[in-house]
Amino acid sequence: MLAFSEQSITLRNMANSQPVVLSIAGFDPCSGAGITADIKTIAAHNCYALSCITALTVQSTNGVVAVQPVTAKLVRDTLQELARDFDIAAIRIGMLGSGEIVAVVAEFLKGAKPRNVVLDPVFKSSSGAALLERKAIEELRKLLLPISTVITPNAEEATAMTGLPVNTVAEMKAAANRLHEFGARQVVVTGGDASNGHSSKAIDLLSIANNGGVEQTEYASERLRSRSTHGTGCAFASSLAANLALGKQLPDAVVLTKAYVKKAIARAHELGRGGHGPLNHLYRLEESPRPVHEPAAPAKEH
Repeated sequence: MLAFSEQSITLRNMANSQPVVLSIAGFDPCSGAGITADIKTIAAHNCYALSCITALTVQSTNGVVAVQPVTAKLVRDTLQELARDFDIAAIRIGMLGSGEIVAVVAEFLKGAKPRNVVLDPVFKSSSGAALLERKAIEELRKLLLPISTVITPNAEEATAMTGLPVNTVAEMKAAANRLHEFGARQVVVTGGDASNGHSSKAIDLLSIANNGGVEQTEYASERLRSRSTHGTGCAFASSLAANLALGKQLPDAVVLTKAYVKKAIARAHELGRGGHGPLNHLYRLEESPRPVHEPAAPAKEH
């Protein structure tokens, strides 16, 4: 019998391992956004998804009917248990549901010091339902912005955190600068759901603060006309987290993420009777033909 050294076993396990991405977010029972959408997105990037549910919701493609945050203790215990068991390569933070949970997540991040933290500041659903109270938004800005690797607000969320209008590229840049003043190191203001002065273009802005200055880059693509847009922010943030977990540099991760979300919208199926249907997070499964297994030949009689 062959004996393996402890070092060879460790190397083998590292070679066979997947990057682990943790999603801290709410539960959407129609799986267009939140935890279940994140799991699909992370799996689509060949990463392993962990999840910590912050709130339960009653919703469908027709909108959000009710929201019930879980207890802060349950979130704290879940995060601590997962961190003890897994080497987490990236964390995606979405809907937090309450100020108490904001504080718990901030406490966890300060202790765990994860390599990549993508903060998607979810304040409202796509149907307009409030998902975080105003006071908790202030706590999120104060506690989570400075310890996140990158934050990914859309135009409306950037306005909620800065008080500035965000309707044009120039206003996106001004809001990003204000977020840097609040402590954010790297910001992606997503503009796929806003006009930004370009009716045919969806523009995202990457803004990086370094060495006392700010470097800002625009990423433009053709705007898709689709009703399958429920959860685009969640898909963007979890895809970005997965790409960072895979070792991509942030500018490259933004390009790959933007391409993934665009195609997930373009390849979406018409699901649900509401105004905003889900993306096709697993469209790549449809692109790769599944192997056809030929029936086994009957055994010859002797």
